Amino acid sequence: MKNLLQARPFRKVLLAAFITLTIFSAAAQPPGRPNIILILTDDLGWSSLSSGMDRRIAGSGSDYHETPAIDRMIREGMHFSRGYAPDPICTPSRRSIQFGQTSVRQGDEEFARSYRDAAARPRSIPEALKNIDPAYAAAHFGKWDLRAGITPGHLGYDESDGDTGNRDGDSSQDRGDKWMKEYIHGNPKQTDSLAARAIRFMARQSGAGKPFYLQVSHYATHVNFETKQQTYSRFSGKKKGVKHDNPAWAGMIYDLDTSIGLLFNALDSLGLAGNTYVFFMADNGGVEFIPPVSNRLDPPSAFSKPMRNAPLRGGKWTLYEGGIRVPFIVKGPGIRAGTQSDVPVAGWDLLPTFCALTGNAPPADSRLDGGSFASLLKNEGKGKVARPSEDFYFHRFHNSYPHSAIISGSYKLIRFWKTGTTELYNLAEDPGEIRNIRDREKTRAGKMEERLFSYIRETNPVIAAMYLGDKN
Repeated sequence: MKNLLQARPFRKVLLAAFITLTIFSAAAQPPGRPNIILILTDDLGWSSLSSGMDRRIAGSGSDYHETPAIDRMIREGMHFSRGYAPDPICTPSRRSIQFGQTSVRQGDEEFARSYRDAAARPRSIPEALKNIDPAYAAAHFGKWDLRAGITPGHLGYDESDGDTGNRDGDSSQDRGDKWMKEYIHGNPKQTDSLAARAIRFMARQSGAGKPFYLQVSHYATHVNFETKQQTYSRFSGKKKGVKHDNPAWAGMIYDLDTSIGLLFNALDSLGLAGNTYVFFMADNGGVEFIPPVSNRLDPPSAFSKPMRNAPLRGGKWTLYEGGIRVPFIVKGPGIRAGTQSDVPVAGWDLLPTFCALTGNAPPADSRLDGGSFASLLKNEGKGKVARPSEDFYFHRFHNSYPHSAIISGSYKLIRFWKTGTTELYNLAEDPGEIRNIRDREKTRAGKMEERLFSYIRETNPVIAAMYLGDKN
């Protein structure tokens, strides 16, 4: 371990946060409207937690990592075996979550041009909640990374860390061989300071009797690798797994988990747990290997060891399940503890779900792609989600290997634009996307491809012009 940054533990700011919590907790009264917290992590794979995301699938948890606080959330709430990030990379996912739209609809470079005008774009999460009840206070702490000249303040957040990106979470700006270097730090990836700011915000709103929306967007587990000395030692001395074996990465996840545990403890101390919904998800899947490989589109059989998101295929940067299926967990009032839902949900469903949990319908806007899954939370994970379309749509904005996907029930079709090839998988029978059944299911593949092309033409003329030959 190269000790490039050996800092003393980040205790003072946490101590101040808990003093604030103690002052407010005695007099705080829970507001009538529910509080909502979204914990968004970075590059965290579906099978990266010590608890599995699907009880039916062996190996859907980690063989090395430890995540006791998130495991507690699974025990006390509901986890989704098919929870999807909107995109296999962070920026489009984060944009999608804020507005309840797919990244196909929002576009890539077009986003920066189209969403700066508040009058022309749909409402963001804080704007939608404040429209329901102006008393809502909203805060965003941590990684923003919309890369569009749009700050949290522009979208209705009352408090934030500003227009932050990956480097704002790093203790060192040394970007040498970022996939090999490891850093010891007392406040790795700002996990402790993010918890402290979040706790102070919750305590203030609790003391004032105001409902709040809080988004804590962690910089972990993106590179650089940062962890505390004690945590690194913990995993350096532990037997490595077959799938997961990097002690610095494991330490980073453990420090992230500890920070999340502090939020849970604060909710309990403030007496807010009974009136607060906590959502947890990742912005995209984990990297497929450390260091990443260039042939990431190859099947698992091309590699000598399991991919880090196994039993799913691929990882960050691709539309295989390892890139977009992520840990997705909710706990809060009315949710039966320890339930698993197998109904597919996605990041663009969050905004309408948050609105529904406040007792109101989402904003009437034809550009919304998401639907509320609040009924699933109240019905042991069973039921359907009413969306404008039952299908899920994805696009990877990358000139080297652009591809799009549609998920329809248990079936998933991926279109690779440069090669013109199409792959079809039955995720119920083949979640690892090993058996391409395109030739066996030509009719189904053709209909799904038609719907994918139709959605692209309807929502994004730039993609349609590039890959479908439409005039832009």
